[in-house]
Amino acid sequence: MPVPGVSWFLCCRQDFSLLGRNYGEKEEEECFELRNKEDLAPNGRKKPTNEENGMGVDEEPDLIVKWLLREVGGSWIKHRRYWFVLTHDSLDYYTGPEKGARRLGTLVLTSLCSVIWPDKQTYKEAYWSITVYGRKHCHRLYTKHFNEAVHWACAIQKIIDTKSPVETPTLLLIRDIEENKFNPEVVEHIYQHNAILKYTQGPLYAPLLPFPYGNLEHTGYGSMREEAVRLFNCLQQLESAREPVPIIQGVLQTCLDLRPLRDEVYCQLVKQTSHTPSPNTAAHLRYWQLLTCMSCTFLPGYNVLKYLRFHLKIQSQTPESEMDNYASFISEALEKTKCRECVPSWEEIQMLMNRQEMLCTVHYPGTGSCQLYISSHTTANEVVRRMQEKLGLQDSKNTFALFEQNALWEQPVSGNSLIADVLTFTAKESESKSQWKLCFKLYCLLDADSISVDSIEYLFLFEQCHEMVVRGQLPAREEDLVALAALRLQSLVGDYSTHAPFPPLDELFPGHMLETRVLMSLSAPQAAPPCQVEAQDCPATQRFPTGLLAGTLWSHSATVAHKQKMENDKRLLSRLKEEAAAVTAAILDRWKGLAGYSGRDSMAAYLTIARQWSGFGCTLYEVDFYISSTGNFSEKLWLGVAATSVSIYKQGESEALESFPYGQICSYGVSDSNTFKITAGDRDLIFETTKLTEIMQLMNAYFNAIHRQRGKGEDPDTITFTESTDVSFHHMASTPTLLELPSHPV
Repeated sequence: MPVPGVSWFLCCRQDFSLLGRNYGEKEEEECFELRNKEDLAPNGRKKPTNEENGMGVDEEPDLIVKWLLREVGGSWIKHRRYWFVLTHDSLDYYTGPEKGARRLGTLVLTSLCSVIWPDKQTYKEAYWSITVYGRKHCHRLYTKHFNEAVHWACAIQKIIDTKSPVETPTLLLIRDIEENKFNPEVVEHIYQHNAILKYTQGPLYAPLLPFPYGNLEHTGYGSMREEAVRLFNCLQQLESAREPVPIIQGVLQTCLDLRPLRDEVYCQLVKQTSHTPSPNTAAHLRYWQLLTCMSCTFLPGYNVLKYLRFHLKIQSQTPESEMDNYASFISEALEKTKCRECVPSWEEIQMLMNRQEMLCTVHYPGTGSCQLYISSHTTANEVVRRMQEKLGLQDSKNTFALFEQNALWEQPVSGNSLIADVLTFTAKESESKSQWKLCFKLYCLLDADSISVDSIEYLFLFEQCHEMVVRGQLPAREEDLVALAALRLQSLVGDYSTHAPFPPLDELFPGHMLETRVLMSLSAPQAAPPCQVEAQDCPATQRFPTGLLAGTLWSHSATVAHKQKMENDKRLLSRLKEEAAAVTAAILDRWKGLAGYSGRDSMAAYLTIARQWSGFGCTLYEVDFYISSTGNFSEKLWLGVAATSVSIYKQGESEALESFPYGQICSYGVSDSNTFKITAGDRDLIFETTKLTEIMQLMNAYFNAIHRQRGKGEDPDTITFTESTDVSFHHMASTPTLLELPSHPV
């Protein structure tokens, strides 16, 4: 139970001043760095105290002494030679090693000091460098020997590691508030007698929390301490800014890049929202709006989180005020927030400032879309569940997922990914490249036969099958592809007429087949021109010698090659147009014969043709290289992942080279950055591909779906799980969990 009154006052830490420079510089310098000059001997060593002399303790020996070069400024000489002495408390340098040498400088070592080790980037002019940062001073030391530089850096770092952590006044006061949070009088007394905890219009000269000295290498930022002070200046600019969103985005971006500054910004915002002279003004509410954005983007550390929650509880004591509304919103957000991968977008920040949700458009196969309200905490799994409910797909045996998609490429969104991050990423990509969108699609096709023809799930199956056809991932004969294109037209437009719209050919027929056919026809050997034949028969002595005319001949050859390339390109384009016209005519002929087919009939006929492929329903991934422990190897294959097996196809061929039912697979996993490994029985299959994450996610999803079906008592004729002792990969003895990886690069 806390002691009230004067007794507590004597125990309370006080006299912490913020508005003067004493807190930021003078007081901290005296407390943490400078030693009393009377305690130092002429050689820089610490004199034994009277108590130590009484106990017969000798003075501490120097750890390292050595001549080193030190970088100096303000002189035409870049480096000067000094005698450096490393003790248990400081790094000192003298004019020489003799006993009466004059000490020229001292850098006191604390837990906030830092050392930059020697590396190739700092090696220049035959010298290796190490840099030691203190609060006021920075020593850049140079030596010719790499081992010596490493020895010094290691020794200094060991001294730093032995120092007790430095605690700032704010950190000590936060601890006092936590200890006395159930005594309002004591807490109020702490706030009243420590201006550092309250709102100020003045600048901040030092961070509220302890940060190491020294600059951040290769980040574009200054030191943590400089960035902390700069962030407080940005916070104060919010009060007068006409448009606060850019400032808020800048603060959030800095916190995303420099993780330790997140706690600092939280403490600064708590300070600026405590004991404010005009709490309900628009300028003051800007701090609450930034605090709202922070709470939906980053979580503070444990101690700062307790301090923040206590602050929000105090502010909630004013009911029906804007501060109370923001405090309640932030408290709820802190229970849900996960660390974000992206800084919130402009739209999301505006929604958060008004404590509102965003409207998200989710497309699904065909031309349909749904609009859902999402928050900063909504995950892909939640959106999938809501889409299933909205489209009546809760009872489907197949599983669904969200995809990021544009005209050329798509990839699944991990279930735990935040939709706000996905939307921010796609918005940035859409500004520079083609238009991105979020799509809800079939993911694991576990039971295609049970899908009703009249259901929307059947439309999903039809549309996704057609996407595979257009991408060239459905091996079929050319006449079948023409028939599929005609059925696609019949389902979209209806019966043929001369006025019916005809979509681009690449939306109906795989374009790579046209290119392949044309290239094969053009690659046939052709007779050389007569001039080239004559040139080949000429003896070598009749050719022009190298020398004065060589440049002219080379220029002429380059011009001829350029003209030849342009002619080849024109010929290729002409042949492509001819082939496209022939394929279009064939499609139109087949379309005319489909008169009377309804949309559902056309889709059913389309899927009937597609089902003739034995791999129907699998997802194909391009594999650059494949090798087996039996010695087989190939290039440019397809890896097909289906509900019952994993198969290997040669691109364009319908029959699988090899197929491995899940019952034969012992383990699978990622072995390095671009290699996927499957162990089936006594064989190891290694694939080199860029789709590692997607393959892992899909295989995990199939195993989880099968496990759920078995839990319901169903018997899908699929897998018998087997044991494996390989701990580096997923084993089939237990269902692996979904691999939760980012859905795009950070």
